[in-house]
Amino acid sequence: MSKEDLISMEHGYDAVCFHQNSMKCARLSAGATIEMLKAVVSDQVTNGLAVIRPPGHHATKEGGCGHCYFNNVAIATKHCLDKLGLAKVLIVDWDVHHGQSTQRMFYNDPRVLYISIHRYEHGWFWPNLRESDYDYIGEKKGLGYNVNIPLNKTGMTDGDYLAIFHQIIMPLAMEFNPDAVIVSAGYDCALGCPEGEMKVSPPLFSHLVHMLKSLADGRLALILEGGYHLESLSEGVAYSLRALLDDSCPLIGPSLPPQPEMVNVILNCINQLRPYWKCFLYQNTNYSEKAVNLASADPRGEAPLILEDPAYYELFKYDAQPKEKKDAFTEEIKEIVKAHPTRTTQHRTSYVYDDHMMEHKNVLEPSHPEKPERISWIRDMLEEYGLLKRCIKLASRRATQEELNLVHDLKHIERIKELETTKPREYPAIEATLNSIYIHPKSYSCALMAAGSLLNVVDSVMTDETRNGFAIIRPPGHHAEADIPCGFCFFNNVPIAAKYAQKKYSAKKIMIMDWDVHHGNGTQHMFESDDSVLYISLHRYDNGFFYPGSADANYDKVGKGKGEGFNVNIPFNSKVSPFYYLVNSGPPEGMPGDAEYIAAFQQIVMPICYEYAPDLIFISAGFDAAKGDPLGGCRITPGGYAHMTHMLTSLANGRVILALEGGYNLNSISESFSACVDVMLGGTPPRIQDTEPTANAVETIKNVISVHKKYWKSLCCDVTLPYNETEILELEKEKQEETKEKEKKVPSDLDDLGAKLKAMMLELKGSDSETPPTEGSADAPPSASDTTQSAAPSKPSDDDITQLGAAAAVPSPADQV
Repeated sequence: MSKEDLISMEHGYDAVCFHQNSMKCARLSAGATIEMLKAVVSDQVTNGLAVIRPPGHHATKEGGCGHCYFNNVAIATKHCLDKLGLAKVLIVDWDVHHGQSTQRMFYNDPRVLYISIHRYEHGWFWPNLRESDYDYIGEKKGLGYNVNIPLNKTGMTDGDYLAIFHQIIMPLAMEFNPDAVIVSAGYDCALGCPEGEMKVSPPLFSHLVHMLKSLADGRLALILEGGYHLESLSEGVAYSLRALLDDSCPLIGPSLPPQPEMVNVILNCINQLRPYWKCFLYQNTNYSEKAVNLASADPRGEAPLILEDPAYYELFKYDAQPKEKKDAFTEEIKEIVKAHPTRTTQHRTSYVYDDHMMEHKNVLEPSHPEKPERISWIRDMLEEYGLLKRCIKLASRRATQEELNLVHDLKHIERIKELETTKPREYPAIEATLNSIYIHPKSYSCALMAAGSLLNVVDSVMTDETRNGFAIIRPPGHHAEADIPCGFCFFNNVPIAAKYAQKKYSAKKIMIMDWDVHHGNGTQHMFESDDSVLYISLHRYDNGFFYPGSADANYDKVGKGKGEGFNVNIPFNSKVSPFYYLVNSGPPEGMPGDAEYIAAFQQIVMPICYEYAPDLIFISAGFDAAKGDPLGGCRITPGGYAHMTHMLTSLANGRVILALEGGYNLNSISESFSACVDVMLGGTPPRIQDTEPTANAVETIKNVISVHKKYWKSLCCDVTLPYNETEILELEKEKQEETKEKEKKVPSDLDDLGAKLKAMMLELKGSDSETPPTEGSADAPPSASDTTQSAAPSKPSDDDITQLGAAAAVPSPADQV
């Protein structure tokens, strides 16, 4: 075709330019996407990146649109579903323009969950479509499977995108449980792009990719879409590729909290999707004035939305970014990249283990749960799975008195040391004065070895000899107080290591994640006034009836002084009477498992950690919350521990150190520890089937957020939402059914007689009383104020429902067209 013919043809399409090679390039782009997905789905490769053009997500079934000729991602998705046998595909579209055509192609298909984050500005931004707003959620069988996250403001930052992933994308994706994940990876949302005008830093893409890698057994494919600032585009793609290759995520932050406009969008999306998904449980609903107002509008007024395709389009003209502005962004991006390098280390993972730590044992009670075989079983299973040979082994050593004294009193250290020379016949009397402690002549030696060996792992990680490391050590440590042993623990290994890292390597901010089923009372007390250490504990609490049985483990204990807000307790409770434990030895039903712990990570742990931005992470890794543990009674699978580990490895430039605490089922502890090590070595977490948290756990999570939102601005979605349209229709249906039931009840003659007799009895009773009862006496009827105070919350009245329906109902897409 001639140049004139090509230009003439362009008038028939929205923002499309034609060239003699357009068809050839477009077919190559679509074909490369299909081949990429075939390789990923067939496990020829773990994941992939398709660097292709022209892009595709605007192309419709009828023709090209928005620089796109064929919809590469949609074509490949259909191929995966219809030819490769996949049942479910997740598409995440983070291009700054809405992929309206991908949405249309799967709008009624429940096999595809399509999630789009795009600039919208209430319809003022291209493609100027009403269907790009948050209330377009699919239709027919696909209702709830289309998720639009419309950005109504430019300048959105890393914190805004992290909030989207934590609050919407990852909970949805875990529940959907896809067979493959495809990203329409447009980088026009990155800093510097003239199209998007957003402020997402290129390093953030590494973190977003890292999150998505935890899904679908790692089957992830990134397909290039837009991106129009070359420096921003190339760096964004490079960071994405590093994450696919399992390089450590660069340290970012502290992240800014999501902006008010972003919070509004997130809440609107959650409110629309709640009826269709079980993961949106952390906002209350109310028909009263307590509900947050989710309405928002653009100051420019109503946008000129496109309701139908015109027959003729003006030729597309691209407004080039001024050179001065473009160069300024280029320099800013270079500075960001320089400040966020990808960390390189000599080796991947280090570990420490020594049989000497098995010498501490309970001679009088060999079946005691804290037994020597705990560490040997872990080591043997790691060896059996071929994981140990992929790690480097470090030398073990004993901690010095100076190192112990970083957190422990000298008197306490001396008392434990004296156990070496104490006669064994005196042990029972000493044990009787302590809380859950048994003593052996080698207790002191083994405790020194556990604490000191962990410090060697700290040296390895902080000097970049290895990216991360783990310590198979015992006795455990997190119950030991500064001045007394407690709960099988003599010296508190992880706090010693944290103080050691601060003193020797000037680590400024350390996070300790304690997922042992018991609250780490000793660790909390050592840092509760210290803002340089963030301590987060997930533990079974049972309203204070579970060991260690202290109110200090509850969610309202947030730290003291400078440390206020830096102590985060996430206590899981069971709804049973305290007397349950007098007659039952096993745990109550509904104890926490994968769903509850992962939900706590998504809603609390990860938002706080990104806002805090630690330099180093310790995991107090007790595995007594694992399924089958005789003490914990919880239900976490090895896969659940793998997912928690995977999330934490995105932080602190990969500096993560895992130290053994509790865990008393030898098989459970070995499998769970191995799952964590596999992830630390770059393995992919397995798919999780248990994704719906219990009501008890949801209550705990909401309680923690309600207390800590004053300290952490990222915990900003704790609001009361209004009823959505679906809920209003259900309430109206209930009202109609109640009315029908009332109409069915026709009073009989017997009913009339009964009513008359009741009235006569009341008259007789009134005549017998000399004086009417005074207000407040036992016989007095309740006053209006008493009735108001004691009345239980009721459903909304008919008037409430009618008014609510008028205010909250959103016209359907068909009505608006």
